[in-house]
Amino acid sequence: MLNKIANRWKTHQQQHTARPAYLLIADIIADGINSGEFQPRDRLPPLRDLAALLAINYTTATRGYAEARRRGLIDSRPGMGSFIRGKVPSVPLNGGSSYEMTMNSPIEPGEELAQAIAAGAINLFTQKNILALLRYQDFGGLADDKAMAKVWLEKQLPPVSIDEILVTPGIHSALVGLLTLLCRHGGSVCVSDLIYPGLKAIASQLNITLQSLPCDEDGPLPRAFEHQCQTGNIRALYVNPTIQNPTTLTLPLRRREALADVALRYSIPVIEDEAYAALATQHIASFSELIPELTWYLTGMSKCFGPGLRTAFVKGPGKRNTQLLAGALRALNVMASPLTNALAAQWIQEGTADRVLQSVRAESTIRQKIAANILKEFSYRATPEGFHLWLLLPRHFNWNPAEMAVQLRDLGVSAVSSAAFCTDNNPPDAIRICLGGAWSREVCTENLHTLAHVMRNPLNFGSVIL
Repeated sequence: MLNKIANRWKTHQQQHTARPAYLLIADIIADGINSGEFQPRDRLPPLRDLAALLAINYTTATRGYAEARRRGLIDSRPGMGSFIRGKVPSVPLNGGSSYEMTMNSPIEPGEELAQAIAAGAINLFTQKNILALLRYQDFGGLADDKAMAKVWLEKQLPPVSIDEILVTPGIHSALVGLLTLLCRHGGSVCVSDLIYPGLKAIASQLNITLQSLPCDEDGPLPRAFEHQCQTGNIRALYVNPTIQNPTTLTLPLRRREALADVALRYSIPVIEDEAYAALATQHIASFSELIPELTWYLTGMSKCFGPGLRTAFVKGPGKRNTQLLAGALRALNVMASPLTNALAAQWIQEGTADRVLQSVRAESTIRQKIAANILKEFSYRATPEGFHLWLLLPRHFNWNPAEMAVQLRDLGVSAVSSAAFCTDNNPPDAIRICLGGAWSREVCTENLHTLAHVMRNPLNFGSVIL
């Protein structure tokens, strides 16, 4: 095996001189499997032997095997070494695309839960009339869909009326509908100085101005919000109150109450984007509880189940307003997919959704502890139940956050620059790091070590190859 790898190493180095060494190791293994030279259960050389053979350091060899594991090419077991797994399935075990590495993806459940998810889907299609799920339906979901949405919403809210619930094709789609509805006669939307990039894209597409509010450690400043309200041009306040993307901030009750008071005095609707609220274990009164007559509460399953499940639940401020949003969304989307809605309802009803949520929360807590240990010498913000962190870059390094994020993604770290979230044209020296996605805990740990290595070597970060 050593000689086979050495021969392929020479060939690849001649063809891909600029490619990082750890990626070449994984490429070699992939080529060997595809050609049939490497067979399932073939034992790979120990890391130290590989490093000596290829004249690379031990860390690079470790990262090469980690990349091969990420691609599903090999298996590694403590005390037994690493073995060829065989050809990867036609559907990749994890994405790893440049697009996916800019998304804040939740941690994927393990094999046992994956089987429960599959079993739920099979149960659905054996119990339901499949043809009925392929027909046009009224926007907002069937009675069964809304009943399950009510169950999910009431994990965070007091009892909700079915008349105020809509099932939509994802939070993003709901935001498009809300901005279309609320800003149909012009006007601006107040937002934090750092927000979900999707809202920036929606506002740009709809030609809606976002008014950036200065923030402190508790969130948007109520006085600044009131100043904007006094102009008479504000149509809504957008907030992401729990485990905010990207800063991980959860607005304390006193700040929620202060912002809600301003919104109530000026009759400003509040768009409460609670994509991450289900992950939190400590409940803080929502805007929907403080000012239910003005609040659009949005939550979904993409951040606590899987981003491919494009199902979100909206609790509107009264039946009439909810119907108005349904009309706007019908014009934009026709309807949410009945198949997707039925799957979400099935998984909620069977308890699978709760099990996945608990799994994501538990694994997030473990990964945050790992991050706290590896990154203890650096400044960052995080919350135990969240699967991302907000890394502050030392100012004296004079790093460009955008260039830094690109470098880290090239090294396999899911990083996004502050500029993607900024609304005041003054992005801080910071980047968001995602600890989730399809990465295993081991690969996540390797990525955090990579991040720490880059941070410890500021003069060389532009050419770091591990």
